[in-house]
Amino acid sequence: MNRGGVGARSLNIELQTALNPAGEAVQSIKTRFGLKAAFDYIVAEKLLSFAEASSHDPDFARELPRFVSEIRRMFAPDEIQEQLAEIERTQNEGDTNALEEDDPLRESPAAAAERVQRFSLIKELLTAATLGTS
Repeated sequence: MNRGGVGARSLNIELQTALNPAGEAVQSIKTRFGLKAAFDYIVAEKLLSFAEASSHDPDFARELPRFVSEIRRMFAPDEIQEQLAEIERTQNEGDTNALEEDDPLRESPAAAAERVQRFSLIKELLTAATLGTS
């Protein structure tokens, strides 16, 4: 579903438009509600959704490293490590609690595997010593 030059430029503009206010929002949330709330907003909500979209759309996939890079500028490496560990603990607890087979809202095994894989990718990108481009 490559939209070519015009679509890619449009996505680039959309991403930049989203990141500028998002960066401001993250700082505001961090100040008012703390590190966890700010990290959850930009990573657990925005970045994971962006990563999901990137698995289906090459334009989003191309922009994912830039989005990650912007997030890496918003938080110190130790903050990123700490918050990712907390998200991982929460997900693991949720996975343990979601094992009840009679729960109609239970996540399918395939969806759970995709979620874990997406989180692993994001964790790797956020904690890598350097981000490269190819």
